[in-house]
Amino acid sequence: MRIIAGSKKGMNLLSPNTQSSRPITDRVKESLFSVLYKYDLPNGAKVADVFSGVGSLGLEALSRGAEFVTFVEKDPRIIAILNKNIERAGFAKASKVIRTNAFKLGAVVGSGVEKYGLVFVDPPYVAAMNVQADSALGGLLELLGEQVTADGIVIVRTSGDVTLLERYGQFQIAERRQWGTMAVTILEKNK
Repeated sequence: MRIIAGSKKGMNLLSPNTQSSRPITDRVKESLFSVLYKYDLPNGAKVADVFSGVGSLGLEALSRGAEFVTFVEKDPRIIAILNKNIERAGFAKASKVIRTNAFKLGAVVGSGVEKYGLVFVDPPYVAAMNVQADSALGGLLELLGEQVTADGIVIVRTSGDVTLLERYGQFQIAERRQWGTMAVTILEKNK
C-alpha cells in the first residue's frame, strides 16, 4: 500500500500484519480520486477519514492538497501504525488522530475544524451490511449531516453486493461506482 499521487507520490505506507484489514488497491484508489476531481476535491478541503485504519485515504488526500485531515480510528494498535505513517509523510501539523467509535461520534468536529468538505467512511464490511436508516451506518450518516459543509460530500465504501438507500437524513446518493468486489457510494447534501 502506498500514496499514489501528489507531494508524497510513491511513499509506502506501513500496515499491520493481520488478515482483518482490507486495504484499498492502488487502482481503485486512483479511480476514486479521479472521480473526486470532478467535485474539485480534495484540494484545499478539510477532510475526515472515518474508520481510517493506517490512513491510506486521508494521507492520499493530504498528498493531493487537502488542507487538513482528521483520522478517526478506535484500534490502538492500528493508531500506532497510523501515527507512524503520518509522521513519515510529514503531515503531523495538517492532521489529527482521534481514537473513538465513529458510529457514536462521527467525524468529530472542533479543534479548528468546524465542518468537513469531504468525509471518507470505510467501516468494516460486516458493520456495513445493514444499511437501513436505523442501522449503525444510517445513524453515522445522520451524525455526519451536522459535521459536513452544505456542499460537502461523503464517500461510503462497502462490499459490492451492498446498495445504500437513496437518502439518509440530509444526504442523497449522487453516484455509485463499483470496482470488483467493492463499491463506493458518493452522498451529497439534499439540495
